[in-house]
Amino acid sequence: MQRAPIVDCHMHTFHSDGEPSVEENVQAALAAGCRIMAATDHLALAEWMDCSIERDRIEAYWQDIAEARGRHPEIEIVCGFEADWYPGVENDISFIRPAATYVLGSVHYLDEYAIDWDGDLQIWELMSADDVWKRYVDDWCEACFCPFGFDSMAHPDLIKLFGRGEHAPSRPLEQMWGQMAEAAREADVHVEINTAALRKHLGEFYPSPGLLRAFFDAEVPITVGSDAHKAQDVCAGIQDAYRFAFETGYRTLDVPRALGGWTTFEL
Repeated sequence: MQRAPIVDCHMHTFHSDGEPSVEENVQAALAAGCRIMAATDHLALAEWMDCSIERDRIEAYWQDIAEARGRHPEIEIVCGFEADWYPGVENDISFIRPAATYVLGSVHYLDEYAIDWDGDLQIWELMSADDVWKRYVDDWCEACFCPFGFDSMAHPDLIKLFGRGEHAPSRPLEQMWGQMAEAAREADVHVEINTAALRKHLGEFYPSPGLLRAFFDAEVPITVGSDAHKAQDVCAGIQDAYRFAFETGYRTLDVPRALGGWTTFEL
């Protein structure tokens, strides 16, 4: 089995809520020695999910990826999306599956309330911390079984961005981590080690060490991504993520490919 090269399977462009172009992300990936990258702009068609690529821009997004592939045969560029889960999302996004060989699932909203945006913390005011955490974990687990078939679940414990301190749950986290690990295992979905938490000064990755250990014990396979919204963050922390996975017990990493399917690399 081949040793894992530098890969980055989660990044955004100006087509959704990022700053760079596809080309700028490719240039940053090349500078970092990346061999496989996935473009994963946000896709969420509910009106209140305002981070999403607009539907009439999707063709332009695909075209930018195709042109970048033509200019840069030295790097493999996977066409993907990060799709926010909500009940019935599979009916709204099914049209992208023929073109997208990699789709991340994620939970950023509970109903119409954001969980990770400091410009809207209403959910933490309307509900108790225990209720917010429970609802998030329940929704995340349901998202694992989305009929669309997400390839990997992005930043599994995103809720911890504001769910600490006064918003920390009273229920032991280990109980929730077990629920998430069991759902991912039963749904046969990957989970992502996401390096963005390091840049948000959380002192750890998404997922936390305890949650990643729960995924490992449940034999849930992993992907990695920087979740870059700026070109300078493409591939940031990827090698640290490899070490984190290895220290947890993982010995392999799965990587999506541009033509579909996966390659498993050795850590």
